[in-house]
Amino acid sequence: MRIIAIRPQPGLARTLAAGRQVGLAIEGVALFEVRPLAWAPPPPGDFDALLIGSPNALRHGGARLADYRHLPVHAVGEETAQAARGAGFVVDRVGAGGLQGLLDGAGEPLRYLRLAGLAHVPLVAPPRASIATCLVYASAALPLPAALAEGLRAGALVLLHSGEAARHLAGECERLGVPRTSVALAALGQRIAEQAGPGWAAVASAPVPRESALLALVRDMWHWGNAGER
Repeated sequence: MRIIAIRPQPGLARTLAAGRQVGLAIEGVALFEVRPLAWAPPPPGDFDALLIGSPNALRHGGARLADYRHLPVHAVGEETAQAARGAGFVVDRVGAGGLQGLLDGAGEPLRYLRLAGLAHVPLVAPPRASIATCLVYASAALPLPAALAEGLRAGALVLLHSGEAARHLAGECERLGVPRTSVALAALGQRIAEQAGPGWAAVASAPVPRESALLALVRDMWHWGNAGER
């Protein structure tokens, strides 16, 4: 059974490298291209913290991100936190189950500036907190290549790193007539898995939204799938 990652670059290259380190031969086919958006940065003094749900916000936010470097970052997960540190920010909190969980666990009311993608999950601010959202990047969905569609029909395990990827894969399989029963999904989180919809050969979620946990899940699913083929 082939193992395929569909996230955009440069995350795709990191996933392939991490897979090799644990003995997984993951194939990479980027079904998204991330592009920066023009945005109007609000006054930095209006905020107490940055809320960031993807490393893409840091990669594509542009030079004006430097205006907010004095603000602590609340990051959705460790990969985003590492990207923030690499960009010169101080990370105050790191989540383990989505941005909403990170907000709900905040110990004090804060004025957040959320740096987000065009497709993003709506959030509910805790009492006495506020969230202003700036859209700084967009993920352009790319068509599923014919060769990959044939590979999926033959049986494959696909890694899902975002809800957007889950929805796009489902739509492309429907468009090209790829039966869901031939494709197993390994998702970075339960919310991501749910957005793929029903009918797949198998669907499982990493217990925590970390690449290492996702790859451990993929390894288990791959062994289980290959054992079932014998």
